[in-house]
Amino acid sequence: MPAAPVPQAAWRWRDAVGGFRDRLVTSKRFRRWAAAFPLTRPIARRRTRDLFDLTAGFVYSQVLLAGVRLRLFDLLAHGPLSESEIAARLDLPREGAARLIGACVALRLLARRGGERVGLGPLGAALVDNPAITEMVLHHPMLYADLADPVALLRGARGGGTLADYWPYAVTDRPAALSGAQVAGYTGLMAASQPLVADQILDAYDLRKHRCLLDIGGGDGSFLCAAATRAKRLKLMLFDLPAVAARGEARFAAAGLAGRAQAFGGDFARDSLPGGADIASLVRVIHDHDDDTARTILRAARAALPPGGVLLLAEPMAGRSGAEPMGDAYFGLYLFAMGSGRARTPAVLTELLREAGFAAVREVPTHTPLLTGLLVAEVR
Repeated sequence: MPAAPVPQAAWRWRDAVGGFRDRLVTSKRFRRWAAAFPLTRPIARRRTRDLFDLTAGFVYSQVLLAGVRLRLFDLLAHGPLSESEIAARLDLPREGAARLIGACVALRLLARRGGERVGLGPLGAALVDNPAITEMVLHHPMLYADLADPVALLRGARGGGTLADYWPYAVTDRPAALSGAQVAGYTGLMAASQPLVADQILDAYDLRKHRCLLDIGGGDGSFLCAAATRAKRLKLMLFDLPAVAARGEARFAAAGLAGRAQAFGGDFARDSLPGGADIASLVRVIHDHDDDTARTILRAARAALPPGGVLLLAEPMAGRSGAEPMGDAYFGLYLFAMGSGRARTPAVLTELLREAGFAAVREVPTHTPLLTGLLVAEVR
């Protein structure tokens, strides 16, 4: 759905205000004045910090990566240690350990507890027993490799690098032919990161009024396993590529869900989806695909649902207040490097859903919009 046109008088006024602000901020004289004047000094300092954080962001992420790889935060979950003890436990030279600890303290990953003792900081504590975050951190060197020269990436063809190899279904003409080895890496990552979004969705939408949930592109069944704990009588169906669906069958068996869960293998861009569900879900699926494939998937979901059926579409979305870093910045570049898909606004997704035959599309708030947005669409 295109945005409503802005009257010329309004955008001319915005341009005038924006131009005035730009002229001020680009002036060295004004920046010096703003940094010294008591009323503007806090704003100037905050803007300086924001700009520096953008400049130093890669260094920050590498500090985090080092801590995760070394299991530093798990080590300190048992209590504070001295710098010398940390160095010995991590098999680091004292100087290297001191630099890492100092950086982690500055980034609130660690906190000094008196003397040489160091413990977890508020951000480091959140990483303990949190595979969703740690697996993403360990995955990011692939993204960094593709972004080593971002200008070359933006000027070239989409994909073709490390991420395209990691997500082969997004760029191959025959995704259903992918082997178990080819799908293992990304399926494991999606399973590990699923807790980040599953609770957001299940807290926002009550599944107990439904009888059967079809999770389309549901990976190894992680979301369905989470749904099963919320709705004890809900039957479960998984549809994904054959090699991925096989992993789902194994997970259902291990979770004791074989009696109420089925896994179906196929290609949702070519094959019909299994019928029998009164609710379907697309969790972090549509943003992986370009518009034509997205339309095909949504039409297939519509065909699989009966009148009165419901579709849950959950993924990071662009253009949402407070979630811009995830939808517009992170996934904007990530999916470009991957070679397929884009983050879309709720309005664009709503239009795609209506084109596919869904009605009464509404956005349902989630606790953490940065992680996922949720649209609920009905079949009339």
